[in-house]
Amino acid sequence: MIFVILLIVFFILIIIGIIKTGKVIPHRTVGIVERMGKYHKILNSGFNIILPFIDKIAYTHSLKEKAIEVPQQICITKDNIPVEVDGLLYLQIVNPKSASYGINDYLFATIQITQTTMRSVIGKLDLDQTFEVRENINAKILEAVDNASEPWGVKVIRYEIKDIKPPKTINDAMEKQMRAEREKRAIIAQSEGERQSMINKAEGAKQEIIAQAEAKAIEIEKLSIASSKGIDLIAKAISMQGGKEAVSLKIAEQYIKEFGKLAKTNNTMIIPSNLSDLSSIIASATNIYKHSNPKELLKNLKTKEEHQSSQ
Repeated sequence: MIFVILLIVFFILIIIGIIKTGKVIPHRTVGIVERMGKYHKILNSGFNIILPFIDKIAYTHSLKEKAIEVPQQICITKDNIPVEVDGLLYLQIVNPKSASYGINDYLFATIQITQTTMRSVIGKLDLDQTFEVRENINAKILEAVDNASEPWGVKVIRYEIKDIKPPKTINDAMEKQMRAEREKRAIIAQSEGERQSMINKAEGAKQEIIAQAEAKAIEIEKLSIASSKGIDLIAKAISMQGGKEAVSLKIAEQYIKEFGKLAKTNNTMIIPSNLSDLSSIIASATNIYKHSNPKELLKNLKTKEEHQSSQ
């Protein structure tokens, strides 16, 4: 009977030994094996065999990236404003042996060093700067925590501040400041618009004056060119045969015509101080007509009038 009991116990031990010999480690997971209480080896993912009752898996670590929430804490800024800050820490085990034997609890230690560094960094900044340079704060905390956790076999990948909450009184003051700043920007924008409108109007008036001046200059230039051409044509007409006589006759005719208009349009009769001038002009014109070829004289007058009308 005792033999049967011993045999049953022996078979049970064999079964337990077989069970303890084979170990299956999940993917992206490692096991730390201790033999007789001392570090022996690392088991990678898959099926592994260890010595029963001698070897044991003391620690199991996941090699996946972990997101750890850093609890909210009070930080004092450089201008003595208390703010509540919390964040997220992303880390990964890169050395399972150091994570097992380098520190008792690497997660707790990493969170503590993160909070300590956060208080130090926030204490060097004013309240306004904590909102403006958040990326710089994240970078400084990441660098400090990563260097501190390296002996623990932990790689800190990134750190992100979740929220920065100043006191309610500071929030109200900041809201009033932002409202005043928006109103200031609106007034400045309106004044800039009015200023630009006045500049545009002045520029338009300036361009209009310049355009009118240029048009007037062109008109004067064309009139001067036309007058010059007219003078040239008259000079040429005078130099032609009978030209002088034709001009003299035209002048006498025009003189008499204008003198006659004065007599018709005015109640008072205007008489030249020297009537001999009028008689001499008429006599000269009569003399020219008598001693000239009438056909040639008329031809010259006609030519001169055509030149003048063409201009």
